[in-house]
This record gives sequence, C-alpha cells and structure tokens, in this order.
Amino acid sequence: MQRDCSTAQLTTRYGTPIEPGNLTRASAVRIRQAGVRAIPLQNTRHTTGLLLVAMKVHPKVAQRILRHSKFTMTFDVCSEASEEEIRAALQRLSRGFGQSPGES
Repeated sequence: MQRDCSTAQLTTRYGTPIEPGNLTRASAVRIRQAGVRAIPLQNTRHTTGLLLVAMKVHPKVAQRILRHSKFTMTFDVCSEASEEEIRAALQRLSRGFGQSPGES
C-alpha cells in the first residue's frame, strides 16, 4: 500500500527515518535563525502544492513531488481557483458562445 508523504519518508544523513519531534525541533531552530514567521510543517506542504498549481505544473508531476498516493488527493487538496482564474475561465466560455463578457 502506498502512503501519503510523512516524516517517515525523510531520512537522517545516515538513512534512518527522522522522528517527527526531531523534524519539528530542527525546523523551529532554522526558522528562528532565519527570523521568519513559523508556520506548521503541513502548511508548507500545502503551500508547495498551491505554488505548483499556480506554476501550471502538471497535476501528476505535483502528485509525485508531494508524494500523494492518489491523484485525487493532490487535485482536491492543492487546486484552488483564484478569482482571476475564475474570471478568465468565464471569459473564455463566453467567447466560446460568441458573446462578450457581461452580455446577456
């Protein structure tokens, strides 16, 4: 059975799995050193997915990067439509019907 991305898939320099608590502590140290706002690690993964979608990376490629076991997980979690994208899609649809946006 294929699993979702988890800390068990990240390894130490010796190839052993990183314990979740150690990953959290190591991240907290790096965040303090960088002087940036801390966010939960899961949020960084979601943000990565959103950025991949915004960059028009093929969903199957995003799935592999995020290590989701199912394409639908990647699609459901990472694909959010911006207002700009919705407007552009509606404009394309209107043009497809031979109308300008806003015409009835």
